[in-house]
Parts: sequence; C-alpha cells; structure tokens
Amino acid sequence: MKLDLTDKSVLITAASKGIGFSIAKQFALEGAHVVISSSNQENVKNAVASLIELTKNEKIFGTVCNLNNNEDIINLYEFAYSKTNNVNILVNNCGGPTPGFFDNLQEEDWDYSYNQVLKSAVRLIKLVTPNMKENKFGRIINITSISVKQPVDNLLLSNTFRSGLTAFAKTISNELALHNVTVNNVAPGYTLTDRFKQLIMHKSNTQGVSYDDMVNKMCNDIPAKRFADPDEIAALVLFLASPLASYITGTTINIDGGYTK
Repeated sequence: MKLDLTDKSVLITAASKGIGFSIAKQFALEGAHVVISSSNQENVKNAVASLIELTKNEKIFGTVCNLNNNEDIINLYEFAYSKTNNVNILVNNCGGPTPGFFDNLQEEDWDYSYNQVLKSAVRLIKLVTPNMKENKFGRIINITSISVKQPVDNLLLSNTFRSGLTAFAKTISNELALHNVTVNNVAPGYTLTDRFKQLIMHKSNTQGVSYDDMVNKMCNDIPAKRFADPDEIAALVLFLASPLASYITGTTINIDGGYTK
C-alpha cells in the first residue's frame, strides 16, 4: 500500500513534541515537505533539528506561532507557503486546555481555550482552503480527543471546544467535498506523550498512589490494557491525508484501544 505523500506539503501546528511531533516525523519519512509550529522558539528549533536527523529529510521547516494570536497564525501560513509554495495538508493540533471543573474556571480560561482549540483551527482552515479548492486536492485533519464522544470529567474546556471543532468540521466537509478536499477528525484516547506522563504523575500524587499503580489503574479501563504510542496516532493521520482516503470525509475516528463506550 503506497500512501503517495512524497512532495506533498503539510502544515502541522503544535508539533515540537508529543503527537504533533510523531505526525511530523511520519510525514517526513514519507518524503513530504513538512512545516511545524510551536509557541516556543527553542522547542521548534530543536524539533526541526531532531526531525531532520531522524528522517534524513531536509525539507522540514519550523516557526514560532501562538495559536491564540491571529497575526501569528497569518504569519505561520505565509511562512509555510514561502517554504513549500503550497499547503496540501493541514493538521490542526494544539495543547490541551486548562483542566478544571465548572466552578474553578474563570472567564479568561474560557476565552483562552476558545481561541486555542476552536478559533485557531477555523482561522487556519480559512487560509488554506482557497488554494486547496483551486488545486482540487486538500486534506484537513483535526486532532481532537475521545472527549468529543465521551466527555471526560475535569476537562470541561476541552470537552466543550473540541466538540465545537468537530461540529464545525462536519459542517464544512459538506461544502468542500466537491473540490476533493476532505475534512476529518482524529480523536486519540490516552496516549503516552511527555505531557500525559506528567498528568499521570499529578493524578498519582493527588490520589496518594505510585506512578506504576496509577498506570495500571488507568489501563484497566482500556480493553487493549495499554496506552497508545504517538506513532499509532500518526499512522491514522497519514492514511487520512493520503489519496487512499479520498472518500472519507466529515467523520471522527476514535483511536483509543476500545476505551470509548
């Protein structure tokens, strides 16, 4: 099975670490032109160097982008276009919003998370779709969460705005399908990134149990009895980005080891 992604141009946000980094790595291994962003200059510099070393692909570029800032997003798109002459594939990814229950969240938490999760994706999609429609090819993939189908306690902001992005994606997929532009969402479950390891540590400290006991406890709720590897998430993203997935649009695919009920 050939994914036919050589020389495709992909823009991946928040890709200096975690799932975003794994997605960038897999696209680079397929020979794509890859542009990544991060909110931290040092992180994006290190990520680009690591990706080039790991994949032997020199067509990897990175820049700083605060996804909550519209000017940064415009600059990111212009940077990507200057490096690749096109953006065939957009992968919207971002860090998780602040955890918290309803009574603990402030007005600014809601505003920040709205811009981070939902508005940033809307802004980037608005920028990339004209060329995608003109070229009669485009792939838009949003990294969301299993919380869009099964809300997670204490993640109210993520539950709310990732669900909004899911509804938005489904709606615009109907408008873009005739142009051979697909829009899909990938909803990971528990994935073993550095950030998730920190979350496990926080939970273990809060509940007064060891890290390993907390891992076992959380894995017991997953039929596969383990967490996902970031490369497993990336594999699904690459398939959806390829011409092989040209008839899949407007859908949300869980990748969670069977966790979602």
